[in-house]
Amino acid sequence: MNPTRKRRLSLLLLLLTAIAVAGTLVVVALRHNVRYLLTPSDVAAGRAQPGQTFRLGGVVCEGSIARAPGSLAVRFVVTDRIHQMDVRYTGILPDLFREGQSIIATGQIERGQFRADEVLAKHDETYMPKEVAEAIAKGSKLPHARCAPPPP
Repeated sequence: MNPTRKRRLSLLLLLLTAIAVAGTLVVVALRHNVRYLLTPSDVAAGRAQPGQTFRLGGVVCEGSIARAPGSLAVRFVVTDRIHQMDVRYTGILPDLFREGQSIIATGQIERGQFRADEVLAKHDETYMPKEVAEAIAKGSKLPHARCAPPPP
């Protein structure tokens, strides 16, 4: 093999190796930053692992919002009209947050309750995550009890 071809081949192999390393780093970084959207039914089915950060989507139950006096701590119940999940959040809630409103909360399960780090309220009647819409549609066909208030 002549020296020119040898140099081109080594540059090509170096370039392919760099691309493979960069691609591997991107895939590993994305895998650690993925936030799965789960409904209360998914959580009840055990799809949420302890310590795993995920997004909880559903509707805020009527009569379930309880605010701690003198602080930003709030408790409420999120439902997909099949199962319910108690949520604790400390911070300023979005202006559109209210009972009967669809929300997505990001956080983890701690001691049987969802501890939210971020709460987002749906701002428009035309958008709802597909998984949440399917769970609510399925739950609306079932006879279900009213939302229970969060535990003390």
